[in-house]
Amino acid sequence: MQSSKLKKYREILERKRDELLATIPARPPAAEPGSKSGDWIDQSSQESDVYVQLALKQTDTKVLRAIEEAIHRLDQGTYGICMDCENGIARARLDAVPWTRVCIDCKEKQKT
Repeated sequence: MQSSKLKKYREILERKRDELLATIPARPPAAEPGSKSGDWIDQSSQESDVYVQLALKQTDTKVLRAIEEAIHRLDQGTYGICMDCENGIARARLDAVPWTRVCIDCKEKQKT
């Protein structure tokens, strides 16, 4: 892959990483599950918010880890190569999900 394309992907990955890191402390601390304030509807809503925020944080953590791995692959010269079949990953897939580890064919195989 051309060095200009690699530089573009590095910039995208680093921007997304910085964006995720910036949003982590911006989320307000939620009430602990089981804390009692307000009526039962308020309590249910608070607990639901806690679980949603935890799920979002887990998703952000997974994406952040994938981004860090993609940056490492850029450094190692293996970026854009499928980790399963070792074929090249289509540029359209890298444009859509620049932190992807696998080509579209291998991703489809993983789903089945």
